[in-house]
Amino acid sequence: MNPRFATDVITFYHPGFWDLESAEAVRDWAAAHPDRFWHRVMDTLAETEVTGVELTFAPGGMDSALRAFGSAEAFRRELSARGLAVVSAFVAESDAPDWRHGDDLPAIVADAERRAAFLAETGAGLLVAGLPMRTTYGTRPPFFVDAAYMTRMADIAHAVGEAVSRYGVKLAFHTESNSTLWYERDIDLFMALTDPRYVWLCPDSCHIALGGGDPVAVARRHAPRIALAHWKDAVRPIDVHLTVDDTVYAQQQPYMTELGQGIVDWAGWADAMSRTPGAHTVLIELDEAADPVTALRAGTAVAKRALALTAAAPHERSPATAGTPTRNRDTAPPHTRGTTPRTPTP
Repeated sequence: MNPRFATDVITFYHPGFWDLESAEAVRDWAAAHPDRFWHRVMDTLAETEVTGVELTFAPGGMDSALRAFGSAEAFRRELSARGLAVVSAFVAESDAPDWRHGDDLPAIVADAERRAAFLAETGAGLLVAGLPMRTTYGTRPPFFVDAAYMTRMADIAHAVGEAVSRYGVKLAFHTESNSTLWYERDIDLFMALTDPRYVWLCPDSCHIALGGGDPVAVARRHAPRIALAHWKDAVRPIDVHLTVDDTVYAQQQPYMTELGQGIVDWAGWADAMSRTPGAHTVLIELDEAADPVTALRAGTAVAKRALALTAAAPHERSPATAGTPTRNRDTAPPHTRGTTPRTPTP
């Protein structure tokens, strides 16, 4: 089965693509002209092989689509007329009730239900969320990602996952850099504490690698619970303690790169993805591409080559080496663990 290709709307946030001076200018223009924003995004996707869209924070989110088209059903029709469809929607931490303390669970659930209802109307079935961010290393008092913290997060995830399941929507968690679901240990702990019927995983190959982890190993361990994955490349693991504030996404940007230009083992990743419930979708994630058509075509080509290797020799990688980071099949340097502005990415 050939998967469909998808991308996050963040791909289209680069100021140069809109002939504007800054990310803020893009947000302001798109807020004033949501219909024009969406029509250009759709028309640009028509020049690529990408047919799936992941919604995200403004200007490429649910509220913007509603302002542009009036309803989820009208948005769906506009997409369908171009051979496009919504795949998922990402909930940015800044755009939703705070999970850190979990004091307002009804508001958290209500926000998720509103998003799930929209997704159901568009024909999509996946809500992607993240866990709260860590604090800057050395901050006093210290914040620990321990069993007690993860138990609270699991309790909230269960409530949200059960609520959105009533709309036919799955809740999956994204492995964001510098969040409390970043390191391999974080992912394993959270998944162990959550019910697989209500909580799914959306691993991001880049972000896992940025934390010094092995994306392929993570994907293999949790394959039965992967509803979607973000295909994205990393230059190298983040080798310093970043300041976790509004600038952390920009600080992470230099460590990210286009598919095939970094350290991710795409053949291993494609093989692991082929064993998951989310195998039918390949979501190419690019942050603010100045030339989205060229970038998406290049990313799609890398994914196709990796998928072709899997199809030619399905599941023949040795178990002893299946999760081992290797030289990128396209151009990358070796991945050595522990080696030494972007907007929030799903």
